[in-house]
Amino acid sequence: MSKKVLAIYYTQSGQMGEIIDSLTQPIIDAGYLVEKVAIKMVNSYNFPWKGSTFFSVMPDCVLSVPAEIQPFTLKESKYDLIIIGYQPWFLSPSIPSNSLINHPDLVKVLAGTPVVTISAARNMWLNAFERFRKSIQNTSAKLVGNIALVDRHLNPISFITIFYWMLTGKKERYLNIFPKPGIDEQEIIDVAKFGRTITGHMELNYWDSLQDAFMNQNAVNINYPLMFIEGKAKIIFAVWAKIIAKRKNKAPWIAAFKYYLFVALFVGAPILLILDMIFIKPFFGQRIEAKKNYYLQLN
Repeated sequence: MSKKVLAIYYTQSGQMGEIIDSLTQPIIDAGYLVEKVAIKMVNSYNFPWKGSTFFSVMPDCVLSVPAEIQPFTLKESKYDLIIIGYQPWFLSPSIPSNSLINHPDLVKVLAGTPVVTISAARNMWLNAFERFRKSIQNTSAKLVGNIALVDRHLNPISFITIFYWMLTGKKERYLNIFPKPGIDEQEIIDVAKFGRTITGHMELNYWDSLQDAFMNQNAVNINYPLMFIEGKAKIIFAVWAKIIAKRKNKAPWIAAFKYYLFVALFVGAPILLILDMIFIKPFFGQRIEAKKNYYLQLN
């Protein structure tokens, strides 16, 4: 009997759908049955976003407040592998992704099943993966592989291009000067190599070395400056989220957070990186490597 694979994901722009198609095509070509399910929200997040709407989801996102998913049907009660595609929002699993990983219909089939996660982020994905990893562990599934796709352009540049994409819906070069936003198109095509690696491990029914194989294919790269910034920012985001969540009139607080974010990115982050380069990084090499290894662990 052919092995069965579930690839379940959420997408607004369609990018994650393209990634899942690329990842699963070699698995399909090998003769395995692949069921692809794109979830939808009851109260959908319109794409392109409006600026105020985008920032308004930050508290619920950071505080892991779930939202209702439209009913979806899974053809099988048990799968040989489950692939979950998700996005980080505000350094946390997106609201749809968090809602999905805790949905009882998915939790039911996750128990005891090998899982591969694949994320698409602007560049900071570590905290979202840490939280997603814990949610998977809580289902008794076995996380056997993780792929983290990012926009590889400089942090300030990708910040500008991603906002252009989110607010216009156009995945094109802003002002014909900036690079295209999101994951590079060739990199999405090349995701098929991970699918071929998955296929080889399915044939052997051996998953323990899958992540090592992924690592050899550059499935995960940890950028120290971004790791440092994200480590500080996730704490501050949590404080902002708790403050905003308690307010009856959230609008002015959300606006304040928006302006804080711009200042923090373009002014605060460079200053912190300079201080880190002088006072921390030269003296805490082992601690930094231990932190990197923590994010590379699957279980």
